Amino acid sequence: MTAPASGTGGSASLVVRPVAEGDREQWAALFRGYRDFYEKAHDPAVIETVWGWLMDPAHESRGLVAEVDGRLLGIGHFRRFARPVIGEQGLYLDDLFTAAEARGTGAGSAILARLAEIARDEGASVVRWITNESNATARSLYDRVARQTPWVTYDLAPAE
Repeated sequence: MTAPASGTGGSASLVVRPVAEGDREQWAALFRGYRDFYEKAHDPAVIETVWGWLMDPAHESRGLVAEVDGRLLGIGHFRRFARPVIGEQGLYLDDLFTAAEARGTGAGSAILARLAEIARDEGASVVRWITNESNATARSLYDRVARQTPWVTYDLAPAE
């Protein structure tokens, strides 16, 4: 997906594409920014684990990047999930993050639009995600492009 990028100083085009081996350093900086936003400690093991997932074609996790002129502005990590109650598959967006200086360039919207295209192309019935209720900046985008659901999320800890 290619679109003009607003706020990038000219005729630069925003491209959303799969994450690639050469993106490692810029991806890691964005992923650290994402983890900082959610107040997660810097943990090189997490970065290595997630990068390994994204580079392994057999792993369920996939990644997209939003790029302008070789500079990564945003990342999105997603995977397929089963929807047994309706006998369909969906895409689950685990992480979406744009660099603070890239907000307003359309990078987040472009990643979501690309995910909608992937869902169409792969026969998925929905792209789903969660966000923190207090994440007003992201929610203003999400409210424009998607429908908030009435579902309540729970986390169950593994048995001891």
